[in-house]
Amino acid sequence: MKKHLLGIYVLVSFVLLSACTEQIDTSSRYVFKEETITSYLSKHEQYSEYLRLLDEVYVSVVSETTVRQLLTARGKYTVFAPTNDAIQLYLDSLVKEGLISEANWDAFPSERKRDSISKVIVFNSIINSGDDDDYFEVNSFPVPTSTSQTVEFPLPNMNDRKLIVQYTNVPDSILVNDCNIDVNNRDILCINGVIHAVHNVVSPTNNTLGQLLKKSIEDGSGDFIIAAKLLDACGLLDTLSKDRDEIYEDLYQKNAPRLPKSKESVGDSGKETFYTPEHRYFGFTLFAETDAFWASAIGKDPSEITVEDVMQYLGTQGIYPDANRDNNYKSKDNLLYQFVTYHLLPERLSADKLVYHYNEKGFNTTTRTPTVAVMEFYTTMGQRRLLKLYESRESNGVYINRFPNLDNARDGTYHELSCDADKEGIAVGEPNLEGKNNIRNGIIYPIDKLLWYSDETRDNLMKNRIRWTVPSMWPEFMNNDIRCNENTSTKYGYVYIPTDQEYKYLDDVDISSDTEFYYWTGRGKGWMNMQGDEMSIRGLLECTMRLPPVPKRGTYELRLAIQSGGNRRGMVQFYWGSNKDKLAAMGIPIDLRQGGDNTLHTSSGNVFSDIGYVEDQLDDDYNAEVDKRLRNNGFMKGCNQYCAGGPGTGTTMRDSKYCIRRILFRETMDPNETYYIKFKTVMDDRTRFFYMDYLEYVAKEVYDNPVEPEDIW
Repeated sequence: MKKHLLGIYVLVSFVLLSACTEQIDTSSRYVFKEETITSYLSKHEQYSEYLRLLDEVYVSVVSETTVRQLLTARGKYTVFAPTNDAIQLYLDSLVKEGLISEANWDAFPSERKRDSISKVIVFNSIINSGDDDDYFEVNSFPVPTSTSQTVEFPLPNMNDRKLIVQYTNVPDSILVNDCNIDVNNRDILCINGVIHAVHNVVSPTNNTLGQLLKKSIEDGSGDFIIAAKLLDACGLLDTLSKDRDEIYEDLYQKNAPRLPKSKESVGDSGKETFYTPEHRYFGFTLFAETDAFWASAIGKDPSEITVEDVMQYLGTQGIYPDANRDNNYKSKDNLLYQFVTYHLLPERLSADKLVYHYNEKGFNTTTRTPTVAVMEFYTTMGQRRLLKLYESRESNGVYINRFPNLDNARDGTYHELSCDADKEGIAVGEPNLEGKNNIRNGIIYPIDKLLWYSDETRDNLMKNRIRWTVPSMWPEFMNNDIRCNENTSTKYGYVYIPTDQEYKYLDDVDISSDTEFYYWTGRGKGWMNMQGDEMSIRGLLECTMRLPPVPKRGTYELRLAIQSGGNRRGMVQFYWGSNKDKLAAMGIPIDLRQGGDNTLHTSSGNVFSDIGYVEDQLDDDYNAEVDKRLRNNGFMKGCNQYCAGGPGTGTTMRDSKYCIRRILFRETMDPNETYYIKFKTVMDDRTRFFYMDYLEYVAKEVYDNPVEPEDIW
C-alpha cells in the first residue's frame, strides 16, 4: 500500500510541478486590479445566481452586513464562485436526495430551509484570510507531502470548514472538495482577493462521524460496515455525533460579558493581545480495520459478518484476556468495548497532523520530507491507554505503535537502522475524504492489521522514553485548530484560554480565576521549543492538569522541559497525585529562571548558580559524567531530537544552554490510576510567567539501565 501511495506521490508531484511553475497556461490569467470581487462578478452573467445569493446571506446571525457587502470591502478573500450551471446542478442533486420536488428555489418546503441551502452555497465558497494572511492563487494552494495525499487549506472557509485540495493526473486539473476549478477562469485577481470559477457547488457534507457510520449500517455501503456495527453495539454512535459546544457558541457569538473575545497582557515586547477561540468543537479520529480485513480474518462476506462473529474471532486471538466476554458490549469491562475504544481518539487529526513536523533535526518546511524519528503519544477513548503515532524518513508513512531500532548513539543520526517484524506496528492508510466521507467532526483511517493494546505494546512503551509536547494532551487544541496553527495572523497565533470561571474550555485542565492562560503558536518566531509553540501562563496562577496514563506499573521519572532565556519567568510549586483535590507538594519550588549555563536570569540581572553544567566536549566519557552531575542536581540537558530554534537551525536543544529538563519526581505509577499535576506560583507578582514545553515519562528500566544507558536524543 505504501509503495502504491509513493507511486501516486511521484505522479502528483510531476503534475504539481507542471501546475505551479511557468509551464502553466497564463493566457487564461485575468488581473482586475480596479475591480472588487463583487464588481467583477456583477459584470459577468454566468455568476448572476451566485451574486443574488451573496446579497441574501448575512455574514452572521448578529450582523446586518450581507456577504455581497463583505466582498465589496477591503480584505483578502479566496472565492470559489459557482456558475449558474453549477448552482442548477446542485439544485438537481437536492431533488435526487428528496429535499425538494423541483430543481428551483421556489420548491423548498420552507423559507428557513431555503435560507439554509443559500448559506451552505455561500459560506462554503469563501475563505476570508483577514488582514495578515494572503488569499490563495493556484500556485499557493497547499501541496501533499511524500507520505500523504490528503491536504487541506490552512485557513477555514466561512462555514469554518477546511476545504480539501485534490490533484489529478489530468494536466491543469485541480479539484477543491470534488469541484473542478475552471482552467480558463481561475486566478482572477481583484483588489480584495482572487476568484476561481467552479463547475460544481463546494458543499462538504454537514454529517458527523456518528451519522456517517449509522448510514453505512443502514445502506450497507462503504468500507467500514463492520467497524460501524461494532461502534453501534458499544453505544458510541451518539458520542461520535457530537460536533459543537452550543453553550459556548451562544456565549461567544452574543458577546457574553463573562467570555471576553480577547485579553491584553504585558510581555517581553510590551502589550500583547490574545484572542479567545471562536468555537469549541468536538472531533474524533478512528483507526478502523477495513471490511476486507474482517472478510479475510473471519472467512465471510462483510454483509454476513455479525458482532458475535467478531467477538468469537477476538476470543481466539487472546485479546484482553481479563475482559468480560458477555454481550453487555456497552460496559467498559467488556472485551468488545475495550477493543473498539482503543481505535478512537477524541480529536480530529488530519493526515498532516497525525505526527507534527516542524523543527526536528534536519526537517525542511518547504520539502516537508520526514527526517529523524518523530512520535506523538495520545490517550484513547474509553479506558485511558496510550497510542503511539510514529513517522520517520525510513518508515515511509505514519505507523501506529512502531518501535524500530534507531541510531541513537551520542554521535548517531536518530534515523531508523532496522525494525524487527514484531515491532513494525500498523501502517495508517490514506483516508477517503470524498463526497459523503468528508464529514465535519472526524476522519476514518483504514488499517490492515488487528489493533489492540497488547502486553508487547505496553512492554515496548515502557522500554522507551515517552515524550510529548504539553498541548497534545488537550483534544480542544486539535479540534479547534489551536495547536501549532500555521497561519501568521495574530488571531491564530495568540490564543487566550478562558478561566473556569469564564467557561471551562479545556476538560482536562482546571484554571483558577487569578490565572491568565495564554498560548503562542510560535510560527516564524524561532523560539527554542519543541515544535515551536509556547505556553505562557501568567497572573497569581494555579493550574491543575490531568496527565496521560503510563503503560505499565513501575517507577517513573516525570520531567519538565523549559526554555530559561526569558527574565519574566517565575517560580512555582509543583504538586502531583491521583486525588485531584489533595495533591502532594513535590520537592521545593522550581525557579524557572534557572538556566543550564549556571545562571539565574532575573529582572535585576544575572546571578551565578552552579548546577554542574558544561557544554559537550569531544570526549564522550566526560560528557556522560557531566550528565550524571546534572542529574544529581535534578537537571538534564535538552533533547538532541529537536533544534533550539526554528526549522533548519543547526543548534540542537542539547547544545543550547537555555534548553534544560527538570526532573520533577521519581514515583511508582499504575496504568489504572489517573494522575494530576498542579503548579502554583510562589511569587506575589502578576507579571511573572509559568512556562512549559514538553513532558517525559521515563521508566526506571530506561533512566537507570546499567547495560544500555538512556540516549541523549
